[in-house]
Amino acid sequence: MTHIRFISTSTIQSAAASPNELTRKIELTPWDLQLLLVDHIQKGILFFKPTPSQEKELKGSSVIDHLKTSLSRTLDIFYPLAGRLVMVENDDDKTRSFFVDCSNLGAQFVHAMVDDLTVADILDPIYVPDIVNSFFLLNGVLNYEGISKPLLAVQVTELADGIFIGCTANHCVVDGSSFWHFFNTWSEISRLNNSPTSQSPPIFQRCFFDGIIDFPIHIPFHPNEISNEKSIPPPLKQKVFHFSKKKIAQLKAKANAEMGTSNISSLQAVLGHLWRSVVRNRRCSANQEVHYRVLVGMRQRVQPPLPEEYLGNAVLLGKVTATVDNLLEHGLGWVAWQINKEIASQTAEEVKKFIEDWVKAPNIPTLSGIASNALVTGSSPRFNVYGNDFGWGRPIAVRSGVGNKFDGKLTVFPGVEEGSMDFEACLSPEILEAMADDAEFMEALAS
Repeated sequence: MTHIRFISTSTIQSAAASPNELTRKIELTPWDLQLLLVDHIQKGILFFKPTPSQEKELKGSSVIDHLKTSLSRTLDIFYPLAGRLVMVENDDDKTRSFFVDCSNLGAQFVHAMVDDLTVADILDPIYVPDIVNSFFLLNGVLNYEGISKPLLAVQVTELADGIFIGCTANHCVVDGSSFWHFFNTWSEISRLNNSPTSQSPPIFQRCFFDGIIDFPIHIPFHPNEISNEKSIPPPLKQKVFHFSKKKIAQLKAKANAEMGTSNISSLQAVLGHLWRSVVRNRRCSANQEVHYRVLVGMRQRVQPPLPEEYLGNAVLLGKVTATVDNLLEHGLGWVAWQINKEIASQTAEEVKKFIEDWVKAPNIPTLSGIASNALVTGSSPRFNVYGNDFGWGRPIAVRSGVGNKFDGKLTVFPGVEEGSMDFEACLSPEILEAMADDAEFMEALAS
């Protein structure tokens, strides 16, 4: 039985002087607050171990020391991640408000080892090994608990021939874009031996919301009423499906040809293909309604657009609904077109309306509320995952933790080869086995 050994736990703070008063406090927006009751973002990357000569070139007595120093330098730039959430009780209307206090209490850093586990042990099995979940910290911790827990927790796990760098970040403070912006900055500072980075710094201002809503936002939030009972999920497995650039192009061409358009994107075609296969293999009744929930990035959709470097959440959860018979009788093009229409409907006016309406009637869903009878796709194939070279070479794989996982969660990443995509599918073993025997589905996968 493979066991993980925890070697040390440290607190890593920003080494810079305390931030100025202007950015000591960062308000949480409706996009941030709606995530209070879900799990943290957990993503990590796998590397081969540095060679002795590569390790010598890194500053510090070891890879671990070097990573701690470079993380501290990165927190000089991303200093809100070294802070905590603060919950304010508003006595006048019995509500709560939240903000990020840039207190520099520090991020958590854990060094762990699994001596008898190799890179091949992680990558070769049909399903993602369960031990990968233990490469991440703060499992089962909800975002609102950032009032007492670190907003960033890093675990570096040494394998027999590899290193896994697993990051857990509070989802009320960062979305996927902000998360990978942080990761990209840290890896560059590490690679440049703590020299200044070429990455643009994050932007903390909330000026987009000026004139739309007032801060702080008052929400009816009562921590003592939150159920601690975790329902026992059915036994789920995770499998990575790899779509090559060539196969993706074929799916995209097929979807667009069927609908007589050129507007269906590569991702929309692949999502449609996955959705049809999951529904087909779940053998639901023909008139049952099924849902696909897609995270839509808002930075470029709002007016004026938010800078790419905006630190915080700028995503909305779109929802496509169809009946099983409609989904399966129509071809790939029709399904991809429904997804395309839903994403296109997230206009600047819709976003403004969502924000104004949310403040009047705050809705803070739990994971079970989001996941019920739906597939949900998180992350993006556009994130820069494989450019994260910490100084001894590019990553060989990316994996996510147990946070926000349920039966029907599909996490998308860019593949190693440019233009390819990987989907980490969290489903029941029976469905994953059925999909592997589904000729129509497997035909579009890279051999």
